Amino acid sequence: MVGPLVRALWSTTRKSISSSAYHSPSSYLKPFIHARAAGISRSFSVATAAAAATATAPGGALDPNRLRNVAVIAHVDHGKTTLMDRLLRQCGSDIPHERALDSNQLEKERGITIASKITCIPWKENELNMVDTPGHADFGGEVERVVGMVEGAILVVDAGEGPLAQTKFVLAKALRYGLRPILLLNKVDRPSVSEERCDEVESLVFDLFANLGATEEQLDFPVLYASAKEGWASLTYTKNPPDDAKNMSSLLDAIVKYVPPPTASLDEPFQMLVSMMEKDDYVGRILTGRITSGVIRINDRVHGLRDTDSGVIKIEEGKVVKLRKNKGMISFDVECAGAGDIISMAGLKSPSIGHTIANVEVMTALPTVELDPPTISMTFGVNDSPLAGLDGSQLTGGKIGDRLLAEAETNLAINVIPGLAESYEVQGRGELQLGILLENMRRENFELSVSPPRVMYKIEKGVKLEPIEEVTIEVNEEHVGMVMEALSHRRAEVTDMGPVAGNFGRTRMTLTCPSRGLVGYRSVFSSDTRGTGFMHRAFMAYEKYRGPLGNVRKGVLVSCARGTVTSYALMSLEPRGTLFVSPGVEAYDGMIVGEHSRDTDLDVNPVRNKELTNIRSAGKDENVKLSPPRRMTLEEAIGYVASDELIEVTPHHIRLRKRYLDSNKRKTMSKRPKE
Repeated sequence: MVGPLVRALWSTTRKSISSSAYHSPSSYLKPFIHARAAGISRSFSVATAAAAATATAPGGALDPNRLRNVAVIAHVDHGKTTLMDRLLRQCGSDIPHERALDSNQLEKERGITIASKITCIPWKENELNMVDTPGHADFGGEVERVVGMVEGAILVVDAGEGPLAQTKFVLAKALRYGLRPILLLNKVDRPSVSEERCDEVESLVFDLFANLGATEEQLDFPVLYASAKEGWASLTYTKNPPDDAKNMSSLLDAIVKYVPPPTASLDEPFQMLVSMMEKDDYVGRILTGRITSGVIRINDRVHGLRDTDSGVIKIEEGKVVKLRKNKGMISFDVECAGAGDIISMAGLKSPSIGHTIANVEVMTALPTVELDPPTISMTFGVNDSPLAGLDGSQLTGGKIGDRLLAEAETNLAINVIPGLAESYEVQGRGELQLGILLENMRRENFELSVSPPRVMYKIEKGVKLEPIEEVTIEVNEEHVGMVMEALSHRRAEVTDMGPVAGNFGRTRMTLTCPSRGLVGYRSVFSSDTRGTGFMHRAFMAYEKYRGPLGNVRKGVLVSCARGTVTSYALMSLEPRGTLFVSPGVEAYDGMIVGEHSRDTDLDVNPVRNKELTNIRSAGKDENVKLSPPRRMTLEEAIGYVASDELIEVTPHHIRLRKRYLDSNKRKTMSKRPKE
């Protein structure tokens, strides 16, 4: 009888708990003192103490049969994070804002999930460890890292759009690990979604399962219908469930019913595979993973192990100084945790993602996660332009290298290879992933120069292979011809094409295209479709090289003088093409100030002033009227620059420039044969 009473008290008082009350050492007395000092009643302290006592029940660890580890996977913008909001609210958590798990500033600004988030939701007699994952293929490494920690998955599919490119990508990862997904058809409350459409999407998902080699058990997936925005899920199709059923109980019950508990033993020695890592200024590295076996307690002696070609290597031995678990929107300390649970621990300085943490008597490393190879690379180097050092404070190659190596340590999908002259080759999955890294570095006051993305080729049996991506495009009928023409120059091949069900006048196309052909195409696509189309892409496989690309970009206007850009000079340059700069901006030799209307580059003088004389002009001067310049975002700049150009990234500016600033040097280098 104590358990239900404690959960009831926990549910009613959870909204009063602030996260700061739980960021304390392992003792449970300090949070209660702080809470009482903050004016929270004695009943809160008693309820919290009871909840803590339940968490460390006899033996100190939760029964694995009461645990469920579940990942929420989906195509981008199909409603994963909104669904997590509703599940947290259903179980009594206080949600400070929409998409509460998107805690990173860039996630809030862009409305996308960049890093996986783990939290625990209490439901009836069970604890559900839920993992919210990104939907973009560029962040597929986040999905691959965490999918090995769970025994089940919720596959969220937009009932209107159906399964798309990234749906296939994330589902393939889940099926590879033997997970049996629960299909959740989201957004069924939309007017365009009917029961027939839901049946059609369910059939498409079934075909996708079959094409990905799902087992018979995986093909027998349960189906639920939901509106995450309105906060309800149902076992049967409906657009307006009864008031007493407008909640997520059906989905939570389905998780308990269909997701198996972790197969783990509390009696065996402790072992845990590190899947996530973050750094704390006070306790050092915080390692997160699922406990494979045994029980871990504060002050236990553990060591880190790494599996190498020559055998298992011991990395470091130390003592557990902190154990932490997320529950709802709160992170709090626990005294111990057992097999099957997902936990964060601190106390070791060297182990990283993919390493094993175990009791000191264990010398067996757990199998690591297999990651897809990176497909593109960019070179990060010191900013050597004439305007270097005016914006940022982190300028040297050493600081840039330390920052990149720290990123590679916490994100296994990124590889960093030191190069010549304080430069670093950074390998990743796509422009968006590397663009996010660059944006974070900008905000940390870094200045650097970045090369355009280069595709990573393979040579097998003397044949040159390149990464091919599957692209799904949905556009209005009047834009189909323009999109097809642009993609034909980029070596794309159409595999499927047809009308969109329920959307009259819309066409959906599925294509395969080389990764190098898609670099920089997103902004062109948005312009061609007037912002009405959408495009999603995901890595498919390495295939035979498809040959050189067609003409995908025009020439540029290159400054041949240094100084402040003037209106007088831009007035005469505007007929030459599209300008990237406005009057008052600083320019220098070799800086790109616009796009030429022709296919060749043109040297121009954007800082020219009107010559003044002592002779009065017969007519009055013209008023200078200029069109607004084209302002490029970081991602657009990454996709725009050519092989002989660089991006100058500073905290306040994004400038495009030629690799060689001197015009004579550029002419000499242009005569050399290209790759």
